[in-house]
Amino acid sequence: RTDPKQAGAGGSIGDIGTHAFHLTEFVTGLEVTSLLADLHAFVPGRQLDDNAQMLLRFSNGARGSLWASQVAVGHENGLRIRVYGEQASLEWFQEQPNQLRYSVLGETPRVITRGCSAAGDCANAVTRIPGGHPEGFLEAFANLYRDFADQIQARKNQQATPDNANLVPSVTDGLKGVEFVEKAVASSANGGIWQSLESLP
Repeated sequence: RTDPKQAGAGGSIGDIGTHAFHLTEFVTGLEVTSLLADLHAFVPGRQLDDNAQMLLRFSNGARGSLWASQVAVGHENGLRIRVYGEQASLEWFQEQPNQLRYSVLGETPRVITRGCSAAGDCANAVTRIPGGHPEGFLEAFANLYRDFADQIQARKNQQATPDNANLVPSVTDGLKGVEFVEKAVASSANGGIWQSLESLP
């Protein structure tokens, strides 16, 4: 994680920042079109960044921020996404993966739990056990493996891929992650200037 010969040009931005980047695009359905990054290594002698603070611009004009840190004392993981719109907002926290906070302007915030009807068909299709039982990180990998297998089986049988199996990451997603790290490193190295990301198919 901290050796550029093994990890590449990005430290925390490559190790954990890419997860936040992909999650943001997946949840919002928007593409990050440009970014401005401030990467820093707080640990003396560390060659790669261990803290990244970024500003993001999205394809619809929305703005965002991303913070990825390997030196935030007291936080074990802390992957959290917040999406704010004109009329409502969503918040999800990986350490409490069974809950989604949904707030509508002028109303009391609601907590939507995994497995309930309010979660929707897509979310319930990947729910493996009844509500009230913890589910999350490991089951997410099981869902990905199942979806990959469904894609392979459909292709083998010359059938359409099931909708749920189309949610798996693609080679393009991987390329976007690499470009994200490269642009973040370039932005920071040049004093925090905006860098445009290419729109990949």
